[in-house]
Amino acid sequence: MKMNTSKLFSLEGKVACVTGASNGLGQQTASALLENGAKVVGVARNDGLLRSWSEEAGANASFVTFDLTYREKIKEIVEEISELFGPPDILINAAGVNTREHANDITHDNWDKTIELNLAAPFFMAQALVPNMIKNGWGRIVNIASLQSRRAFPSGLSYGASKGGVEQMTRAMAEAWSCDGITVNALAPGFFPTELTKAVFNDPTLSKKNADQTCIGRNGKLDDLNGPIVFLCSDASAYVTGQMLFVDGGFTVK
Repeated sequence: MKMNTSKLFSLEGKVACVTGASNGLGQQTASALLENGAKVVGVARNDGLLRSWSEEAGANASFVTFDLTYREKIKEIVEEISELFGPPDILINAAGVNTREHANDITHDNWDKTIELNLAAPFFMAQALVPNMIKNGWGRIVNIASLQSRRAFPSGLSYGASKGGVEQMTRAMAEAWSCDGITVNALAPGFFPTELTKAVFNDPTLSKKNADQTCIGRNGKLDDLNGPIVFLCSDASAYVTGQMLFVDGGFTVK
């Protein structure tokens, strides 16, 4: 039987919410979803960067300025998000922080900030958006994990702890909600040039060392994320849930 796969990756008619959309991986994924037909609401703290992205992206893009560490207000913000294009069918949890402190120097405040933004906010955003996804019998949640979900890096204890939690949380969220038509997966990027990785890319020796450790022989370009994120947000991944996809040029297989 011949199958028509032309619409498998289309996001026409879908509404997406992308946290961390003011720059880096979040903005890249938000733009990729727009290009494949979704209406997208970006969420981040930086009003100016969000506004610039939204204005450049056009009528199908909008934004809400919000600090996701205020978890008690997440349900209120989700209502504001839903008023723009309707309740989101897709959630990308891309907001994150990496304080890059040695284990001996981690403070209570920075530990709490890291866990709150990288681990707690993705769950409570999902929890607030899931009821409408269940009502529609369709939803996509993509958490942004990390190489440090599996690997220990220098000065990365709190970040690694939070991202290891993201991997397990993704499995648990899939177990809880996939029976209602919601797939939950994680994307684990390798080394990409973003605000969080400036320290790496500003050091040519370290940047080359990381590139040499991949199978492909280079660090990531932001466009390398487009295919994987669209796959995980579309009908093409309807039978994929609870998984973590490394987009790292083969870094983790060497």
